[in-house]
Amino acid sequence: MMAQVQKFVKNHKFAQLELQQYLEGELNTPILNQSSENQLPKREPIKHLLIGSPKAVTSTIHYLQVIGYASIGDWSPLLPTANPGEVMSILIRQILMQ
Repeated sequence: MMAQVQKFVKNHKFAQLELQQYLEGELNTPILNQSSENQLPKREPIKHLLIGSPKAVTSTIHYLQVIGYASIGDWSPLLPTANPGEVMSILIRQILMQ
């Protein structure tokens, strides 16, 4: 399984770089003056939904952990969809809105 994850990571370096740049931008948000509540950044939920075969969904969840985006435990359990052999998993994150 680890060899598959490593191969997956090597084949998706561009996506990894884009995701890291996004995360760095989100994490490096400047701290605003807290004297006025109107100036505070707002947090908004964003939902990530993975739908596919159990193997594809699990592999993607592992990949997102390898690149540091989300821990495996942050995702919902695999849930069956109406399509045979297909599952889904959801991740809800809070992001800063400017």
